Amino acid sequence: MAQTPSTMLPLGTPAPAFALPSTDGATVELGDFNDSPVLVVIFMCNHCPFVKHLYEGLAAFGRDCQAKGVAVVGINSNNPETHPDDSFDKMVEEVKKVGYTFPYLFDETQEVAKAYHAACTPDFFVFDSERKLRYRGQFDDSRPGNEVPVTGKDLRAAVDALLAGEEPASEQKPSIGCNIKWKPGNEPPYFASG
Repeated sequence: MAQTPSTMLPLGTPAPAFALPSTDGATVELGDFNDSPVLVVIFMCNHCPFVKHLYEGLAAFGRDCQAKGVAVVGINSNNPETHPDDSFDKMVEEVKKVGYTFPYLFDETQEVAKAYHAACTPDFFVFDSERKLRYRGQFDDSRPGNEVPVTGKDLRAAVDALLAGEEPASEQKPSIGCNIKWKPGNEPPYFASG
């Protein structure tokens, strides 16, 4: 199982805009979350074993955040031609199966993933009320097969710090996962396969 780390986009980077189709039939834009004090953007997919490992934890994290007024959005940028389990229709099924309550969006052109310098699934980005990047890194220390419980402690701590008007921890560990499945010739310059 190849492991790709986050690119660790510089803190303070403004949230790139997006307008993408959601599994509920709506088009969801960055501006839809203007009233939320914190925005969490998750690059994820259906088939990746690293995402599957976190399914229940991600769904619970989304519910807990929404109860606090925090916006969460999932984005799938994988190429469904090479990975049909990540097609839009399969995303619709995934939301029902797993119970995600946050919008799950399809980045068919992969331009949004490039704008965020996303590299892996899952890849997490947390933005403050001014939509400046304050955390990018792992959900927690749990990985498939390492027997560490899935808690989301790193991501939860970053969100809770921002809600309390505090700085997230300066030490941020990269997320690790499968690489985003780029369309042929579409690999961004920051992406190094491996």
